[in-house]
Amino acid sequence: MDFPRLTPTAQRRLVTDVFTGYDHRLRLPDGAFHDTENLSARHYPLLSTRPKRGLVTTLDTPGGLLGKDALCYVSGGTLYINELPTALTGLAPGEKQLLSMGAYVLIFPDKRYYNTEDPADFGSLEADFSLTGDVRYCLCDLDGTPLPDPASGDSAPENPANAQLWWDRSGSAPVLRQYSEALGLWTERDTVYTRLELSSQGEIPRLFRQYDGVTIEGAAGDLNGEKILYALGGGEGERDFLVLVGLIDAAFTQSGTLRIRRRVPDMDFVCQCQNRLWGCRYGLQEGKVVNEIYASALGDFKNFRQFLGLATDSWTASVGSDGQWTGAVNYLGHPLFFKEERIHTVTVSPIGAHRLEETPCRGVQKGSHRSLCVLGESLYYKSRGDICVWQGGFPQSISAPLGEVDYADAVGGTIGGLYYLSMRSSEGWRLFTYDARRSLWYREDDFHAQGFAAAGGELYALEAGTGKLWALLGSRGEPEETLPWMAETGLLHYETADRKYLSRFTLSLQMEPGASLTIYLRYDSSGDWIESGTVRLAGTGTVTVPIRPRRCDHLQLRLVGRGEAKIFALTKVLELGSDVM
Repeated sequence: MDFPRLTPTAQRRLVTDVFTGYDHRLRLPDGAFHDTENLSARHYPLLSTRPKRGLVTTLDTPGGLLGKDALCYVSGGTLYINELPTALTGLAPGEKQLLSMGAYVLIFPDKRYYNTEDPADFGSLEADFSLTGDVRYCLCDLDGTPLPDPASGDSAPENPANAQLWWDRSGSAPVLRQYSEALGLWTERDTVYTRLELSSQGEIPRLFRQYDGVTIEGAAGDLNGEKILYALGGGEGERDFLVLVGLIDAAFTQSGTLRIRRRVPDMDFVCQCQNRLWGCRYGLQEGKVVNEIYASALGDFKNFRQFLGLATDSWTASVGSDGQWTGAVNYLGHPLFFKEERIHTVTVSPIGAHRLEETPCRGVQKGSHRSLCVLGESLYYKSRGDICVWQGGFPQSISAPLGEVDYADAVGGTIGGLYYLSMRSSEGWRLFTYDARRSLWYREDDFHAQGFAAAGGELYALEAGTGKLWALLGSRGEPEETLPWMAETGLLHYETADRKYLSRFTLSLQMEPGASLTIYLRYDSSGDWIESGTVRLAGTGTVTVPIRPRRCDHLQLRLVGRGEAKIFALTKVLELGSDVM
């Protein structure tokens, strides 16, 4: 009796042992996943879970984060450094921009500062002093030394003494001249200084410094307006004084209200670059509509109106491009200011002749100013339509694997070659990581970050809504409980005209003690995930899991696990259907 003869089934093995992360497009390359949760590339080319986070503390009405030598943050209206409260209190609620400038922490929009090396040095960037009472005016030298009243007339005084002053009124405007006995001539004094004496109880020398740019109101004559404090002083038992440029005929005393203000402009976004504080403003500024960029005096973050004719002066530039500012950052020694369709670059000049350049291109999306991060020598940020990397010239998109999902309100942070990005979509918040060394994306979870800050080899993230401060690499704080994770493939091999189909999978992975893995399959885009088995390990070890799907046109694989794991390989076995001969 003859039995039917069967043709051996032809098989083909496809091994995936290099995993390339998150890819939300319709067609996926081998090794990519349509969706991931709490996975990372830290053991690339393996697929592995991310580090467990550590809960450091919970903040009260948090305002912002900053990474210096130690972590700085605002909680309950108080600045904390290294988790200890400082004397800088009374900060207003709301989102803040914290900047580092040398040893100082600067806080906007509060316009406050704190010296991390001298805890007694803190306060406001601005100063405002008012006095109602008597103010004495007299001519003086640059250092404030009072001068005798000058003579006055159309002709010079006879037999003048050396250094005698004379108001020459022979011309259309009076000119102050001083006699030089050595030259035998009356020489014009180019700059006339006036000393204002008042009883401020030491407030003037406490609030202001030499060469502050201030606004004077209520003074005599032309001493009002934008002025420079060329000298100031006073002390216990003495009347305080200040020195301004301005003309008076002779010494006199005047009663009234004198106001002296040092102002810092309202700025939408700020950054520190080349020992200056830079900022931008679109909207009202002191009652006027402006579209401007500002720079403080060199090394002096309190002075934005100091104009001495020096290279160290403050700087202001009007901008012609329309639209609101959307972000600012220091990139490789250049202050960059963004609008949604523009990048404005300031070239800082050592002689004070700073130059502003404009590049029409994808700028920072409105509301995503905190996505601006420098990683290595590249600048990353969220534009209106994608995630961009910029190295000068024009930005390049790196977000194709994120698919066609629209994201907004992005917040970013960087550490160790990774760009963390928390963004909002129509389905909620998502936290992604981008491995810049390998150009790989991973989705971690639905974490909504209010801010990131790197300090001491750790990346900290402030969770919006809860005030919880997390150490994302887990080097500090109370560790998370068992870590849930998930990986979902795209559409896998479908049956072809030659009857090729996927007969089984083999999954090789390593899990920590007590970890588990459940495998789900979805056939022909049916919408139902069917559980295909669960694996649990009592101890650490490597396991190979066989998976046998049913015959179908196409399928997807979802791995759902708890606990730390590493996936070494996913093997797919393709077979050709056989015929009875």
